[in-house]
Amino acid sequence: MIRENVHISNTLAGLITTVPLIAFALLSPFIPKLGRRYGVERIILISLIVLTIGIAVRSLSGVVTLYVGTAVLGFAIAICNVLLPSLIKREFPQQMGTMTGVYSVSMNLCGAIASGIRVPLAVGVWGILSVISILVWLPQLKAPAKPAAIASSAGNNHQINIWRSPLAWQVTLFMGIQSTIFYVLVAWLPEILKDQGISSNQSGWFLSILIIASLPFAFIVPVIAGRMSNQRLLVIITTILLLVGTLGLLYSSIHLFSIWVIVLGIGAGFAFGLSMMFFGLRTQSAHQAAELSGMAQSIGYLLAAIGPALIGYLHDATHSWSTPLLTLVGASALLGMVGLGAARNQFVDSAKL
Repeated sequence: MIRENVHISNTLAGLITTVPLIAFALLSPFIPKLGRRYGVERIILISLIVLTIGIAVRSLSGVVTLYVGTAVLGFAIAICNVLLPSLIKREFPQQMGTMTGVYSVSMNLCGAIASGIRVPLAVGVWGILSVISILVWLPQLKAPAKPAAIASSAGNNHQINIWRSPLAWQVTLFMGIQSTIFYVLVAWLPEILKDQGISSNQSGWFLSILIIASLPFAFIVPVIAGRMSNQRLLVIITTILLLVGTLGLLYSSIHLFSIWVIVLGIGAGFAFGLSMMFFGLRTQSAHQAAELSGMAQSIGYLLAAIGPALIGYLHDATHSWSTPLLTLVGASALLGMVGLGAARNQFVDSAKL
Protein backbone atom coordinates (compact mmCIF):
# COMPACT_ATOMS: atom_id res chain seq x y z
CA MET A 1 0.00 0.00 0.00
CA ILE A 2 2.84 2.41 0.84
CA ARG A 3 4.60 1.59 -2.44
CA GLU A 4 1.47 2.36 -4.45
CA ASN A 5 0.58 5.53 -2.53
CA VAL A 6 4.00 7.19 -2.85
CA HIS A 7 4.82 5.66 -6.25
CA ILE A 8 8.15 3.95 -5.52
CA SER A 9 9.81 0.88 -7.02
CA ASN A 10 10.10 -2.56 -5.41
CA THR A 11 13.74 -1.82 -4.59
CA LEU A 12 12.83 1.41 -2.76
CA ALA A 13 9.92 -0.37 -1.08
CA GLY A 14 12.42 -2.92 0.25
CA LEU A 15 14.36 -0.02 1.76
CA ILE A 16 11.41 0.72 4.05
CA THR A 17 12.41 -2.42 5.93
CA THR A 18 16.12 -1.79 5.37
CA VAL A 19 16.27 1.72 6.88
CA PRO A 20 15.52 0.69 10.50
CA LEU A 21 17.99 -2.18 10.17
CA ILE A 22 20.68 0.33 9.20
CA ALA A 23 19.68 2.37 12.24
CA PHE A 24 20.11 -0.77 14.39
CA ALA A 25 23.56 -1.31 12.90
CA LEU A 26 24.78 2.26 13.45
CA LEU A 27 23.57 2.71 17.03
CA SER A 28 23.88 -0.74 18.61
CA PRO A 29 27.63 -0.64 19.51
CA PHE A 30 27.12 2.51 21.62
CA ILE A 31 24.02 1.44 23.54
CA PRO A 32 25.74 -0.62 26.29
CA LYS A 33 27.75 2.46 27.31
CA LEU A 34 24.58 4.56 27.48
CA GLY A 35 22.97 1.93 29.71
CA ARG A 36 25.92 1.85 32.09
CA ARG A 37 26.15 5.63 32.33
CA TYR A 38 22.50 6.65 32.63
CA GLY A 39 20.74 3.47 33.70
CA VAL A 40 18.96 0.89 31.59
CA GLU A 41 15.47 1.85 32.77
CA ARG A 42 15.89 5.53 31.94
CA ILE A 43 17.39 4.89 28.51
CA ILE A 44 14.58 2.50 27.58
CA LEU A 45 11.98 5.13 28.56
CA ILE A 46 13.69 7.72 26.36
CA SER A 47 13.73 5.23 23.50
CA LEU A 48 9.96 4.72 23.80
CA ILE A 49 9.38 8.47 23.60
CA VAL A 50 11.60 8.70 20.52
CA LEU A 51 9.71 5.73 19.04
CA THR A 52 6.44 7.64 19.35
CA ILE A 53 7.97 10.67 17.63
CA GLY A 54 9.27 8.48 14.80
CA ILE A 55 5.85 6.94 14.22
CA ALA A 56 4.27 10.40 14.06
CA VAL A 57 6.83 11.68 11.54
CA ARG A 58 6.53 8.54 9.42
CA SER A 59 2.75 8.95 9.27
CA LEU A 60 3.01 12.36 7.59
CA SER A 61 2.48 12.54 3.84
CA GLY A 62 5.59 12.33 1.68
CA VAL A 63 8.54 10.15 0.76
CA VAL A 64 11.06 12.12 2.88
CA THR A 65 9.04 11.92 6.10
CA LEU A 66 8.40 8.23 5.41
CA TYR A 67 12.11 7.41 5.48
CA VAL A 68 13.09 9.93 8.18
CA GLY A 69 10.38 8.67 10.52
CA THR A 70 11.36 5.08 9.79
CA ALA A 71 14.99 5.86 10.65
CA VAL A 72 14.00 7.55 13.93
CA LEU A 73 11.85 4.65 15.08
CA GLY A 74 14.68 2.33 14.03
CA PHE A 75 17.06 4.10 16.42
CA ALA A 76 14.50 3.78 19.22
CA ILE A 77 13.89 0.08 18.66
CA ALA A 78 17.65 -0.57 18.53
CA ILE A 79 17.99 0.57 22.14
CA CYS A 80 15.46 -1.95 23.40
CA ASN A 81 16.89 -4.67 21.16
CA VAL A 82 20.32 -4.34 22.76
CA LEU A 83 19.44 -3.66 26.41
CA LEU A 84 16.57 -6.07 27.07
CA PRO A 85 18.61 -9.31 26.67
CA SER A 86 21.19 -8.01 29.15
CA LEU A 87 18.39 -6.89 31.48
CA ILE A 88 17.06 -10.45 31.44
CA LYS A 89 20.50 -11.85 32.30
CA ARG A 90 20.85 -9.30 35.12
CA GLU A 91 17.41 -9.75 36.70
CA PHE A 92 16.74 -13.44 35.98
CA PRO A 93 20.10 -15.27 35.91
CA GLN A 94 18.53 -18.54 37.06
CA GLN A 95 15.52 -18.33 34.73
CA MET A 96 17.26 -16.93 31.65
CA GLY A 97 15.83 -19.53 29.25
CA THR A 98 12.26 -19.10 30.43
CA MET A 99 12.38 -15.30 30.49
CA THR A 100 14.11 -15.14 27.10
CA GLY A 101 11.28 -17.33 25.80
CA VAL A 102 8.67 -14.99 27.28
CA TYR A 103 10.48 -12.01 25.75
CA SER A 104 10.67 -13.70 22.34
CA VAL A 105 7.01 -14.74 22.38
CA SER A 106 5.81 -11.26 23.36
CA MET A 107 7.58 -9.69 20.38
CA ASN A 108 6.45 -12.35 17.91
CA LEU A 109 2.85 -12.31 19.18
CA CYS A 110 2.58 -8.55 18.74
CA GLY A 111 4.19 -8.90 15.32
CA ALA A 112 1.67 -11.54 14.30
CA ILE A 113 -1.28 -9.39 15.37
CA ALA A 114 0.15 -6.35 13.60
CA SER A 115 0.72 -8.27 10.35
CA GLY A 116 -2.85 -9.54 10.30
CA ILE A 117 -4.53 -6.19 10.93
CA ARG A 118 -2.10 -3.99 9.01
CA VAL A 119 -4.41 -3.61 5.99
CA PRO A 120 -7.58 -2.44 7.79
CA LEU A 121 -5.58 -0.38 10.31
CA ALA A 122 -2.74 0.98 8.18
CA VAL A 123 -3.57 4.60 9.01
CA GLY A 124 -1.00 5.59 11.64
CA VAL A 125 -2.65 4.19 14.76
CA TRP A 126 0.52 2.44 15.92
CA GLY A 127 1.59 5.48 17.94
CA ILE A 128 -1.14 4.58 20.44
CA LEU A 129 0.71 1.36 21.27
CA SER A 130 3.99 3.18 21.87
CA VAL A 131 2.24 5.63 24.22
CA ILE A 132 0.79 2.67 26.15
CA SER A 133 4.26 1.17 26.41
CA ILE A 134 5.55 4.43 27.90
CA LEU A 135 2.86 4.32 30.59
CA VAL A 136 3.64 0.66 31.33
CA TRP A 137 7.36 1.40 31.68
CA LEU A 138 7.10 4.53 33.86
CA PRO A 139 6.93 2.60 37.19
CA GLN A 140 10.41 1.23 36.46
CA LEU A 141 11.82 4.71 37.11
CA LYS A 142 10.64 4.58 40.73
CA ALA A 143 13.29 1.97 41.48
CA PRO A 144 16.72 3.23 42.57
CA ALA A 145 18.79 4.39 39.62
CA LYS A 146 21.28 1.82 38.36
CA PRO A 147 23.95 3.61 36.33
CA ALA A 148 25.95 0.38 36.22
CA ALA A 149 22.86 -1.64 35.54
CA ILE A 150 24.42 -4.02 33.08
CA ALA A 151 27.59 -4.60 35.04
CA SER A 152 28.16 -7.96 36.66
CA SER A 153 27.86 -8.33 40.41
CA ALA A 154 29.50 -11.73 40.39
CA GLY A 155 33.04 -10.67 39.63
CA ASN A 156 33.07 -12.00 36.05
CA ASN A 157 33.17 -8.57 34.47
CA HIS A 158 36.80 -8.38 33.36
CA GLN A 159 37.23 -6.25 30.27
CA ILE A 160 37.55 -8.00 26.92
CA ASN A 161 37.55 -6.86 23.33
CA ILE A 162 34.42 -8.60 22.12
CA TRP A 163 35.28 -7.76 18.51
CA ARG A 164 38.32 -10.06 18.62
CA SER A 165 36.41 -13.13 19.73
CA PRO A 166 35.84 -15.75 16.98
CA LEU A 167 32.82 -17.06 18.91
CA ALA A 168 31.35 -13.56 19.10
CA TRP A 169 31.64 -13.29 15.32
CA GLN A 170 29.86 -16.62 14.87
CA VAL A 171 27.03 -15.46 17.12
CA THR A 172 26.95 -12.20 15.17
CA LEU A 173 26.72 -13.94 11.80
CA PHE A 174 24.00 -16.26 13.11
CA MET A 175 22.06 -13.23 14.31
CA GLY A 176 22.57 -11.45 11.00
CA ILE A 177 21.61 -14.31 8.72
CA GLN A 178 18.50 -15.29 10.67
CA SER A 179 17.47 -11.63 10.76
CA THR A 180 18.03 -11.37 7.01
CA ILE A 181 15.79 -14.35 6.35
CA PHE A 182 13.10 -13.07 8.70
CA TYR A 183 13.01 -9.51 7.37
CA VAL A 184 12.96 -10.73 3.78
CA LEU A 185 9.92 -12.85 4.63
CA VAL A 186 8.24 -9.93 6.42
CA ALA A 187 8.87 -7.64 3.46
CA TRP A 188 8.14 -9.95 0.55
CA LEU A 189 6.14 -13.03 1.59
CA PRO A 190 2.80 -11.25 0.97
CA GLU A 191 4.03 -10.17 -2.49
CA ILE A 192 5.22 -13.69 -3.29
CA LEU A 193 1.82 -15.05 -2.37
CA LYS A 194 -0.05 -12.30 -4.23
CA ASP A 195 1.83 -13.16 -7.42
CA GLN A 196 0.49 -16.70 -7.00
CA GLY A 197 -3.09 -15.43 -6.91
CA ILE A 198 -3.67 -14.90 -3.19
CA SER A 199 -5.48 -11.68 -2.21
CA SER A 200 -3.86 -8.84 -0.24
CA ASN A 201 -5.85 -9.54 2.93
CA GLN A 202 -5.13 -13.26 2.76
CA SER A 203 -1.42 -12.67 2.14
CA GLY A 204 -1.28 -10.52 5.28
CA TRP A 205 -2.84 -13.32 7.27
CA PHE A 206 -0.37 -15.80 5.81
CA LEU A 207 2.37 -13.64 7.28
CA SER A 208 0.48 -13.72 10.58
CA ILE A 209 0.33 -17.51 10.33
CA LEU A 210 4.08 -17.63 9.83
CA ILE A 211 4.69 -15.54 12.95
CA ILE A 212 2.04 -17.37 15.01
CA ALA A 213 3.64 -20.70 14.05
CA SER A 214 6.92 -19.39 15.45
CA LEU A 215 5.44 -18.45 18.85
CA PRO A 216 5.57 -21.75 20.77
CA PHE A 217 9.04 -22.47 19.43
CA ALA A 218 10.35 -18.97 20.18
CA PHE A 219 9.38 -19.78 23.77
CA ILE A 220 10.35 -23.42 24.14
CA VAL A 221 13.64 -23.32 22.20
CA PRO A 222 15.35 -20.90 24.65
CA VAL A 223 14.16 -23.07 27.56
CA ILE A 224 15.53 -26.23 25.94
CA ALA A 225 18.73 -24.47 24.82
CA GLY A 226 19.46 -23.38 28.38
CA ARG A 227 19.40 -27.00 29.53
CA MET A 228 21.73 -28.36 26.83
CA SER A 229 25.51 -28.53 27.01
CA ASN A 230 25.56 -27.23 23.43
CA GLN A 231 22.84 -26.26 20.98
CA ARG A 232 24.09 -27.89 17.76
CA LEU A 233 21.09 -30.21 17.42
CA LEU A 234 18.78 -27.19 17.59
CA VAL A 235 20.83 -25.45 14.89
CA ILE A 236 20.53 -28.50 12.61
CA ILE A 237 16.75 -28.64 13.11
CA THR A 238 16.52 -24.91 12.40
CA THR A 239 18.42 -25.25 9.13
CA ILE A 240 16.31 -28.19 7.91
CA LEU A 241 13.06 -26.36 8.66
CA LEU A 242 14.10 -23.21 6.79
CA LEU A 243 15.38 -25.19 3.81
CA VAL A 244 12.25 -27.32 3.53
CA GLY A 245 9.91 -24.35 3.90
CA THR A 246 11.68 -22.21 1.29
CA LEU A 247 11.97 -25.06 -1.22
CA GLY A 248 8.29 -25.78 -0.69
CA LEU A 249 7.35 -22.22 -1.67
CA LEU A 250 9.63 -22.49 -4.68
CA TYR A 251 8.51 -25.81 -6.14
CA SER A 252 5.16 -26.90 -4.66
CA SER A 253 1.53 -26.22 -5.54
CA ILE A 254 -0.18 -23.11 -4.23
CA HIS A 255 -2.56 -25.39 -2.32
CA LEU A 256 0.33 -26.50 -0.09
CA PHE A 257 1.62 -22.99 0.66
CA SER A 258 0.00 -22.94 4.09
CA ILE A 259 2.12 -25.96 5.08
CA TRP A 260 5.37 -24.37 3.94
CA VAL A 261 4.53 -21.06 5.61
CA ILE A 262 4.00 -22.93 8.90
CA VAL A 263 7.29 -24.80 8.44
CA LEU A 264 9.07 -21.50 7.80
CA GLY A 265 7.42 -20.03 10.89
CA ILE A 266 8.65 -22.89 13.06
CA GLY A 267 12.15 -22.49 11.62
CA ALA A 268 12.04 -18.75 12.26
CA GLY A 269 10.98 -19.41 15.86
CA PHE A 270 13.92 -21.77 16.34
CA ALA A 271 16.37 -19.30 14.79
CA PHE A 272 15.14 -16.26 16.72
CA GLY A 273 15.01 -18.09 20.05
CA LEU A 274 18.54 -19.39 19.58
CA SER A 275 19.93 -15.99 18.57
CA MET A 276 18.45 -14.36 21.69
CA MET A 277 19.79 -17.13 23.95
CA PHE A 278 23.29 -17.01 22.51
CA PHE A 279 23.75 -13.53 24.02
CA GLY A 280 23.40 -14.99 27.51
CA LEU A 281 24.77 -18.49 26.97
CA ARG A 282 28.03 -17.37 25.37
CA THR A 283 28.81 -14.69 28.02
CA GLN A 284 29.64 -14.75 31.73
CA SER A 285 28.08 -11.47 32.84
CA ALA A 286 25.30 -9.04 31.99
CA HIS A 287 27.94 -6.54 30.87
CA GLN A 288 29.37 -9.04 28.39
CA ALA A 289 25.85 -9.94 27.27
CA ALA A 290 25.15 -6.28 26.45
CA GLU A 291 28.44 -5.95 24.59
CA LEU A 292 27.78 -9.11 22.57
CA SER A 293 24.20 -8.00 21.93
CA GLY A 294 25.45 -4.63 20.70
CA MET A 295 28.04 -6.20 18.39
CA ALA A 296 25.72 -8.88 17.04
CA GLN A 297 22.88 -6.49 16.39
CA SER A 298 25.19 -3.91 14.80
CA ILE A 299 26.92 -6.18 12.29
CA GLY A 300 24.03 -8.61 12.16
CA TYR A 301 21.44 -6.02 11.23
CA LEU A 302 23.86 -4.39 8.80
CA LEU A 303 23.86 -7.72 6.97
CA ALA A 304 20.10 -8.01 7.36
CA ALA A 305 19.65 -4.51 5.93
CA ILE A 306 20.87 -5.76 2.57
CA GLY A 307 18.29 -8.54 2.40
CA PRO A 308 14.93 -6.90 1.56
CA ALA A 309 16.45 -4.45 -0.94
CA LEU A 310 18.50 -7.23 -2.59
CA ILE A 311 15.47 -9.48 -2.90
CA GLY A 312 13.44 -6.61 -4.34
CA TYR A 313 16.22 -5.91 -6.85
CA LEU A 314 16.48 -9.58 -7.85
CA HIS A 315 12.73 -9.71 -8.42
CA ASP A 316 12.78 -6.52 -10.48
CA ALA A 317 15.70 -7.84 -12.53
CA THR A 318 14.35 -11.34 -13.15
CA HIS A 319 10.58 -10.70 -12.97
CA SER A 320 10.37 -13.91 -10.96
CA TRP A 321 10.57 -15.07 -7.35
CA SER A 322 12.72 -18.13 -8.22
CA THR A 323 16.10 -16.42 -7.85
CA PRO A 324 15.13 -14.59 -4.63
CA LEU A 325 13.89 -17.85 -3.07
CA LEU A 326 17.03 -19.71 -4.14
CA THR A 327 19.01 -16.93 -2.44
CA LEU A 328 17.11 -17.69 0.77
CA VAL A 329 17.98 -21.37 0.36
CA GLY A 330 21.67 -20.43 0.28
CA ALA A 331 21.25 -18.15 3.30
CA SER A 332 19.60 -20.98 5.26
CA ALA A 333 22.51 -23.32 4.52
CA LEU A 334 25.00 -20.65 5.61
CA LEU A 335 23.00 -20.10 8.80
CA GLY A 336 23.51 -23.75 9.68
CA MET A 337 27.26 -23.53 9.13
CA VAL A 338 27.87 -20.53 11.39
CA GLY A 339 25.27 -21.78 13.88
CA LEU A 340 27.24 -24.94 14.57
CA GLY A 341 30.11 -22.72 15.72
CA ALA A 342 27.91 -20.37 17.74
CA ALA A 343 26.34 -23.37 19.50
CA ARG A 344 29.62 -24.49 21.11
CA ASN A 345 29.67 -24.69 24.90
CA GLN A 346 32.21 -21.87 25.34
CA PHE A 347 32.32 -18.20 26.30
CA VAL A 348 33.32 -15.26 24.11
CA ASP A 349 36.27 -14.37 26.36
CA SER A 350 37.83 -17.83 26.16
CA ALA A 351 36.65 -19.51 22.94
CA LYS A 352 38.92 -20.22 20.00
CA LEU A 353 38.16 -21.45 16.47
